[in-house]
Amino acid sequence: MAVVGIDIGGTKTHLRLLGPDLARDEIVPTARWRSREWHADATALLRLVRELCEGTPITAMAVGAHGCDDAAECEAFEAAFAPISPFPVRVVNDAELMPAALGHPGEIGLVAGTGSIAVCRTPSGEMLVAGGWGWIIGDEGSAASLVREAAKAVARHLDEGGARDEPLAAALFEALDIPSPARIGSRLGQIGGAAVAGSFAPVVFAAEAAGSELAARVIREGGGSLAELVARLDRRGAGASRVVAGGSVISSQPSLWRAFRDGLEQSCEGRIEPLLFTGAPVEGACRLAEHLARSEPDALFVRPRTANMTAKASS
Repeated sequence: MAVVGIDIGGTKTHLRLLGPDLARDEIVPTARWRSREWHADATALLRLVRELCEGTPITAMAVGAHGCDDAAECEAFEAAFAPISPFPVRVVNDAELMPAALGHPGEIGLVAGTGSIAVCRTPSGEMLVAGGWGWIIGDEGSAASLVREAAKAVARHLDEGGARDEPLAAALFEALDIPSPARIGSRLGQIGGAAVAGSFAPVVFAAEAAGSELAARVIREGGGSLAELVARLDRRGAGASRVVAGGSVISSQPSLWRAFRDGLEQSCEGRIEPLLFTGAPVEGACRLAEHLARSEPDALFVRPRTANMTAKASS
């Protein structure tokens, strides 16, 4: 039984062919194939899958898609595959790949990479989402948001008479090629979308390591904002006991993870256990595909009802 798992991120798309005696990976820029039109994207993605598989028969495919931010969008993308795919396809949000990878169905998945979002499924299958609004107004704690907040912090610092040689200020001016303090905002607006803005996030963490209190505060607040996404789902009745966090930023930057973990302890009072997933999210997509191939499509992303939960619901 060979399956395909796909993790569509804001920057790159990771495809994996997995079978009893084979494993093959391909990583391509998401911008190379994605047009944000469901049928065109399904056709383009299947073309990439055929190139990856080189004739290997596929039993099922699962896709975790950045930008499929509610149930209707997941279903629309999934439906686009139906008339053109010779095998069944399941589409979920990319945040759902993290709990799936660790075998925690329906628990909260949190992505902090190019963007950020928190997603879970209730025992009845309802998809709950917090965040994912894009870096202009949201995506708290993501790479792009950290750069945005760093620019705001530097601007406030200068407004208050702070020096330009503060480590975060100096690093940001150099990295973004900002000609003068008055041009901080306009330069940030000129550099491009979330992926480009997020590529400067290492500057923030380097400044923190160099002793910048501004950078440390930006990271601390970013982690707290990620925790708040989880708390919103908790307040909406998610009933989750775990959150599995992953993504290129939080999995590689210990200070952001610590800030998230501390913020979660404060906002959820220990009710939700934080787990850090440092593997490739495509692992979760492959596990979903394997369950889909066994006609168990919901087994890894819908939290099962326990006897205790059923008793509470009927009381």
